Amino acid sequence: FNIKKGDRVVLYMPMIPEAIFAMLACTRIGAVHVVVFGGFSAEVLLERIVDTDAKLIITADGAYRHGKPYMLKPTVDDAIVQIMEPSKPKVLVVEHNNEKIEYALDCDYIYNELIGNQSNICEPESMGSEDPLFVLHTSGSTWKPKGILHSTAGSILWAQYTTEIVFDIKDKDIFWCTADIGWVTGHTYTTYGPLALGATTVIYEGTPTYPDAGRWWNIIEKHNVTQFYTAPTAIRLLHKEGPKLPSLYNLNSL
Repeated sequence: FNIKKGDRVVLYMPMIPEAIFAMLACTRIGAVHVVVFGGFSAEVLLERIVDTDAKLIITADGAYRHGKPYMLKPTVDDAIVQIMEPSKPKVLVVEHNNEKIEYALDCDYIYNELIGNQSNICEPESMGSEDPLFVLHTSGSTWKPKGILHSTAGSILWAQYTTEIVFDIKDKDIFWCTADIGWVTGHTYTTYGPLALGATTVIYEGTPTYPDAGRWWNIIEKHNVTQFYTAPTAIRLLHKEGPKLPSLYNLNSL
């Protein structure tokens, strides 16, 4: 795709490992990632693609919610059909839920087919402290969404520092921030903060109540999570759905 330092790459992904791979790959080569929450509409996605003049969109065929598949690639198609050449970006698709989708021969590429032919070596791009790392847009609840540019050194320093100081993370910890990477909390405490400190980060695709409200407690028990970071809204929901459920799981790792 000839993506190079300074180019913008939009990520429209479910919470799967490839979403984190894509963020870190952009960082490695100096490209600016623009993560768009996977639940946003084609109109919202289009606005962010145009605003950043993105050259590439990385997405998935679809994802899962409440155990059922929903589609992402058709939303990307609905967005970029409104962009005229030569500004139309290429689309890299991770085959994830394997539902039937349409591929355009001139702009769509399948990640699963391409990745096996790539080298394991990728030299990092030399970056200045003020070089851009990522753009993340405001919600647009009060006015047109604004793309906020975050610089390389400032972003990673704050992510690492606050993760270490607030959560007291050590490199052997297993840290789980439930925030989607579509939000700045997910950028900071799902991806960059724990990984910069050498900790293991947990990601989960799905809702906290499927197949039941014990799902998160099951994950903590299964993976020996040592720090668990979530939102008050989620805690209230889980308490309402199953206040006694945590007692059914071994949460001693926390």
